[in-house]
Amino acid sequence: MTERGTAPDRGVVEVAGPEARALLQRLVTSDVEALVPGEARYAALLSPQGKILVDFLIVSAPGPDAPERFLLDCPLALAADLAKRLTLYRLRAKLTVTDRSATLTAVPLGAVPPAGKMTTPGVLVYGDPRSPALGLRAIGPIDAVTALAADAGVARERRIAAAVPEGGIDFAYGDIFPHEANLDRLGGVDFTKGCYVGQEVVSRMQHRSTTRKRVTLFRFDTPPTPGAEVRSGDLPLGTVGSLGTGQGLALLRLDRVADAHAAGEPLLAGDTPITVSLN
Repeated sequence: MTERGTAPDRGVVEVAGPEARALLQRLVTSDVEALVPGEARYAALLSPQGKILVDFLIVSAPGPDAPERFLLDCPLALAADLAKRLTLYRLRAKLTVTDRSATLTAVPLGAVPPAGKMTTPGVLVYGDPRSPALGLRAIGPIDAVTALAADAGVARERRIAAAVPEGGIDFAYGDIFPHEANLDRLGGVDFTKGCYVGQEVVSRMQHRSTTRKRVTLFRFDTPPTPGAEVRSGDLPLGTVGSLGTGQGLALLRLDRVADAHAAGEPLLAGDTPITVSLN
């Protein structure tokens, strides 16, 4: 998350035009059809094999010259690639795809203005759709929005407590399915909409309950080392990701954790005992 006064870590990709909604609807994991102005949805663009290429929040932000305009609140490092991929899918559709990250960013809010209202000219406030515990976010000009940002430590604690993973820390892009990154639990996948890229794989995992690993909340008394391997005896279970105060997130093999619990085996992150509750 962005510290006040530091460089932003979120980019913004604009998709605007009469066919913008239709393009996003046929590409991303969530339902864009019902989005209303000022509302956001969590979503991802997948590979044909069903793995997450980039995840983002889609914000409906119509303007006077673009009644159908969406701002994608995404990782800054992936904004240019996301814009490029969407442009490739655009074909002859009546829309534009523009990376606005040089001038716009998005942050979790410290203050609590009404969702959907402009607190500063050009700044749009919206509820984080992944969890009510994450509160509100703002998207707009970099200087104006950064000044409104929540303390990075507070935002991180809220995210970890809600078991909301962050790409690049809790999972690797291009190497994980939506279920494994909890998108199915965080409103990031709609299982009733029509086809989208990678949909067949995601639907199969949902209906066959084949998810063997997930980003999972764990607790500790002594902080483990970031990136430490989680083990039960000699059996590897996963890897530590985000760390907060007394709790963190790890990408774990759920079946192996369940077996360790059944056998009464302790779980260690490196040399640090941890507790995992499978709910």
